[in-house]
Amino acid sequence: MMSVAAARALRDGAVCFVGIGLPSTAANLAWRLHAPNLVLIYESGTLDTRPERLPLSIGDGILADSALTVVSVPEVFNYWLQPGRIDVGFLSGAQLDRLGNINTTVIGDYDEPAVRLPGSGGAPEIAACCAEVLIVMRHRLRAFVSTVDFVTSVGYGTGPGDRERLGMRGKGPTRVITDLAVLEPDPETDELVLTGLHPGITLEQVQAETGWELQLGAEEPTRTPAPTERELGVLRSLRTVGA
Repeated sequence: MMSVAAARALRDGAVCFVGIGLPSTAANLAWRLHAPNLVLIYESGTLDTRPERLPLSIGDGILADSALTVVSVPEVFNYWLQPGRIDVGFLSGAQLDRLGNINTTVIGDYDEPAVRLPGSGGAPEIAACCAEVLIVMRHRLRAFVSTVDFVTSVGYGTGPGDRERLGMRGKGPTRVITDLAVLEPDPETDELVLTGLHPGITLEQVQAETGWELQLGAEEPTRTPAPTERELGVLRSLRTVGA
């Protein structure tokens, strides 16, 4: 449901900066279903990527065989990302707070953390420079916290005006898609509010997995349409093509 909902959010013709894992699944699903002109750019340096199968891990060589061209990683950031040539960036994380800030650095105190995470990679630049950011995460109480332990990638900082003060080019997270629901920033406060529920999910279930008092973006959240047979068929085929 999460992959299908994220794929539906991508429009044909957009330039999309794709991460390995859940974002790659959604982007490839969109490309095969309704967005044949979607331009996929991976941090590894492949431009207009058209993989025969999903990349399973960083360094998966299938990408280099199915791209318009391959450039250096610095060129991806210097020419494509930082000047604002990317329409949509995909991000995920270990923690996400009510203002869309993401933590992929540490859980707990920075100097003596309970868990030390992989770190930032290119995520801070993606969060700062893409025209908009889609966040795809599994909805769990330990991940959806009121305030992240460490701000690896800025969403809306401490609230309205922070992105502008920091000189960030993009408008930040426009949608958070989870396995339970869809959240979007309130236009006045920037706080993430509930705007959609997936099939069979209740408001109480979402609130139980959210570390702040979740507000509604409308009087009644929309109900995400269930995946179609075509969407499910294409999604399942991504696991087997080229295997």
